[in-house]
Amino acid sequence: MKSGRQSKIIEFVEANDIETQEELASMLNEAGFKVTQATISRDIRELQLTKVTIEGGRQKYALIKNEGPSGSSDKYIRVLCDGLVSMDLAQNILVVKTVSGMAMAVAAALDSLRLEGVVGCIAGDDTIMCAIKTVDDAAHVMARLRKIIADSRK
Repeated sequence: MKSGRQSKIIEFVEANDIETQEELASMLNEAGFKVTQATISRDIRELQLTKVTIEGGRQKYALIKNEGPSGSSDKYIRVLCDGLVSMDLAQNILVVKTVSGMAMAVAAALDSLRLEGVVGCIAGDDTIMCAIKTVDDAAHVMARLRKIIADSRK
């Protein structure tokens, strides 16, 4: 799935100094994504990755953050919308169901939103448990997520 692969690319780029498309392809293949150089090239373009200079004059891929009105990257909102299946509250815990295999990507998207009251998220394969400070905050977070998703579909 394209959004899962692109979420993994974002994860790799943010966590590693990736200098070449070959390095990125190798990491993706090891993670179970069968990719070609052409696919990597398209993903880099679509994700608007760019090369930045790091220590020693070397270069690495970096994500250009295009901040939307909510203060979050459009790409993370797209991952959230593509991967989220349902949400439910259990006191101050927001339980998010996702498409199988997308929980980590959706959790990263939730973290990127930096919603007030959210303490942190734990992701499995298709479920995320999002700890929220209070029961009232949990209801506000759920409403805010619904609004973000509705706004992105307009």
